[in-house]
Amino acid sequence: MARDAQSGRGREGRRKISRRKRQKRKIILIVVVILLALIMIPLAFSWSKYEKMGKIVIKDKDVKINQLDSDTKKALEGYESIALFGLDNRTTGSYESGNSDTIIVVSINKETGEIKMASVYRDTYLDIDENKFRKANAAYANGGPKKAIEMLNKNLDLDITDYVSVDFNALVDAIDLLGGIDIDELSPEEAKWLNGYVVETNEVTGHNSGNVSAGTNVHLDGVQATSYARIRYVGLDYERTNRQRTIITKMFEKAKNCDLLTLNSLMDKLLPQISTSLSPTELLGLAGNVTKYHMGENTGFPFDKESHDVGNMGDMVIPLDLEKNVIQLHQFLYSNETYSPSQTVKELSETIHSNTGY
Repeated sequence: MARDAQSGRGREGRRKISRRKRQKRKIILIVVVILLALIMIPLAFSWSKYEKMGKIVIKDKDVKINQLDSDTKKALEGYESIALFGLDNRTTGSYESGNSDTIIVVSINKETGEIKMASVYRDTYLDIDENKFRKANAAYANGGPKKAIEMLNKNLDLDITDYVSVDFNALVDAIDLLGGIDIDELSPEEAKWLNGYVVETNEVTGHNSGNVSAGTNVHLDGVQATSYARIRYVGLDYERTNRQRTIITKMFEKAKNCDLLTLNSLMDKLLPQISTSLSPTELLGLAGNVTKYHMGENTGFPFDKESHDVGNMGDMVIPLDLEKNVIQLHQFLYSNETYSPSQTVKELSETIHSNTGY
């Protein structure tokens, strides 16, 4: 991790200006994806709510899964695993394709209700099809949610069969409907960048939020909280991830404790902007345990990585030994200390090393 931070520092500085000019639609999809999947969807058990969502049927038996050993299968059976995708599409309601610029693996412990999340970096160099090594976010564009799920299963030894996708950011409205959130502490440098992002976020969303001052117990409305989650240049990606976790946790707890009228408004606002393969029966199963859900730790994948150009495909996030990274992932998401990588993951790990030199 130390090596990654050092190599990334210079790269972050060189691209600081260009990153600010990226498409405005990419406003931190991670938070709204998680909120939709973990709060809204389990509660959307009525048929009228379910019908508002986009749906792509994926038959479990048709989803490719690696040959996993019996111990790994047993460990995975104790968890509900769902793939969450945030799409960078130019049209609303199109869930069949597009680059998935947000990729999150969620594990829900069936016994304890603990929710853990691992974000797969969009530029991670992985096999997105049959020996087609590309950025991980290209899998969705090459075959929709089914192909993206299979990319995760193949490279990470997972058994995911369900997904949730969003193609637009409703984060500002969601936070406003929840009454905003309170940040324990906002540093002067964070406040400076937050206020800079407020201008752009107002333009994108049509809101008119004002600036905030540094301090403790700072209240943020939807535009301000979204801008807070976008801060990239204070502590690089590591601190930005912490900010996202803060917002996710606060939204999660507020949504769990708010009244039915507010929940209904949230669902009416957000559900039309998502797609899922989860059936009404599966949603009811998730809803039955929603009261014991609680947020656990979150992380990014790969853990040990290097950022480097690969051929003519440009800058990639290269796992430094995919096999070892996958072992860490299973330990983190599934508390599986005895996990043994499949032959497929071992071969992919060797190929990545051969192709990249890392």
